[in-house]
Amino acid sequence: MINDSSFVLRGGIAFSESMHGITTYYRGYLVCVDGICQGAFTELPEKYQGLKLYDYGERLIIPGMTDLHVHAPQYTFRGIGMDLELLEWLSTYTFPEEAKYSDIEYAKKAYSYFSHDLRRCFTTRAVVFATLHNEATIELMNQLEETGVITYVGKVNMDRNGGENLEEKDAATSIQATREWLEQIQGKYVNTKPILTPRFIPTCSDELMKELGKLSAEKELRIQSHLSENHSEIEWVKELVPASTCYANAYEMFDTMGSKELPTIMAHCVHSDEHEMEIIKNHGAYIAHCPTSNMNLTSGVASVRKFLDAGLNVGIGTDVAGGSSMNMLDTMLATLQVSKMYYRLVDQSVKPLTFEEVFYMATAGGGKYFGKVGTFKPGYDFDAVVIDDSKMYSMRDMSIRERIERMCYNDADAIIKDKFVKGKRVYTAVD
Repeated sequence: MINDSSFVLRGGIAFSESMHGITTYYRGYLVCVDGICQGAFTELPEKYQGLKLYDYGERLIIPGMTDLHVHAPQYTFRGIGMDLELLEWLSTYTFPEEAKYSDIEYAKKAYSYFSHDLRRCFTTRAVVFATLHNEATIELMNQLEETGVITYVGKVNMDRNGGENLEEKDAATSIQATREWLEQIQGKYVNTKPILTPRFIPTCSDELMKELGKLSAEKELRIQSHLSENHSEIEWVKELVPASTCYANAYEMFDTMGSKELPTIMAHCVHSDEHEMEIIKNHGAYIAHCPTSNMNLTSGVASVRKFLDAGLNVGIGTDVAGGSSMNMLDTMLATLQVSKMYYRLVDQSVKPLTFEEVFYMATAGGGKYFGKVGTFKPGYDFDAVVIDDSKMYSMRDMSIRERIERMCYNDADAIIKDKFVKGKRVYTAVD
């Protein structure tokens, strides 16, 4: 059992040193000292030979993945209502379900399913929506802290258009509840941090958005929300904030687009044009690309190639329950596939994403949001997943890179054996 924060792993190592290549080592050595990666090596340097060695043989070792956008209270109804588009799906399924989290016993049980499955998937970092309920949000944070996965968690703000039982009285009530939540959790966690979470502009009044912008500056808190996911949503925002030049500018007007020091995460950006992309870049915001959700809810196909070429920060989000699984391999595969369809059916000047680029987005690209995270370069937090792909039978003698690609396209027999976060093993499979 691996308990110490300094050790060596041996196996088939793969990680991104840039967006355009995957570095691999066959039967290489991966060194962790005090939770920090010291690098990967063909031969183990002498100064590390006194560390405990764990030899995984032919198994794969990859960086942990970052899920930039997931809704914890939606986990229990994933895969349901997928014939509907976004706004109807929210009112029919999502909002009624989230209203149930006013019952703390319901929340405890539901969040136990989410936390259990998050611990045993490829994700080592996640940015999570809760609900507007303080007690239930704290319960989620308590459970996530125990998983060892490092997260940002947001108590949702919404003072309009939430429907029955999922709407705060007014902006003042919402802000007061948010302040009380922040006071209750202050100094309580090691792995779990708060993030301000206006659901999206249609559910937050102008006054509430302005106050959240002020609170972000006052407390130096990051913000997460949704942007340009669906045509109907975008038109709605134009009606609600008529002075805005675009959806992103509406967030700007309320000082909720963040800064490079406190970057905001905007999920989706399916229909973001060059003007909106410029705003995103100027603020150093991160785009959480959620392709499975965008397909399931018929929202569209984001042009991720354009985002990357423009130098925007882009990671991947599973967006459960718009997305139907927290498996980041599924989301990587969807990212690859929709980029191919965008190229073939929408714009043949926009080349499809490569596997190298998508692997980077899932690991180092999203990991940047958490700091030095998502690769095995020296000085980065030691987040790693050990995978047994031996049941993926083949007649081919495959390279490490080919095995990683195969795992993404066909993950049914990819078994996670161990998962580490900052050098601490947080999950191990029972043989």
